[in-house]
Amino acid sequence: MFRPLVRYVDFLGRSTRSEFWLFYLLIFLVTAVCVVGGVIVESTSKVPGNEIGFLVLNLIYVMVAAPWFAVMVRRLHDVDKSGWWLLAAFIPFGILVLITFFVRDGVSGDNRFGPDPKQASTPTAAHKASLA
Repeated sequence: MFRPLVRYVDFLGRSTRSEFWLFYLLIFLVTAVCVVGGVIVESTSKVPGNEIGFLVLNLIYVMVAAPWFAVMVRRLHDVDKSGWWLLAAFIPFGILVLITFFVRDGVSGDNRFGPDPKQASTPTAAHKASLA
């Protein structure tokens, strides 16, 4: 969930579906907490909590913008597409094309953007033999 924050501006390599979608889950949860917190503050006091909640949310969005784009580019790399495909968001129905890329399983094995992140996380046969 936090790996894209560690790979803050790393636009090279590949990201798995789980890394991508767990990061989006984190962003969704942070958004929900800010919105609900702002509504609660506003309803229980005279402080304009909604504005404060949205200000905090916008600051968070600015801080995670770079890792957000980086994880999208790396996810596109995993399905063997260039990061330039993000520009499809600006054409009609381009978002649907991007979503299909984001939900697809990545290319098995190495591709032009790097090694398979799933294989990198599982020990190789030689490594398993050395552990035995």
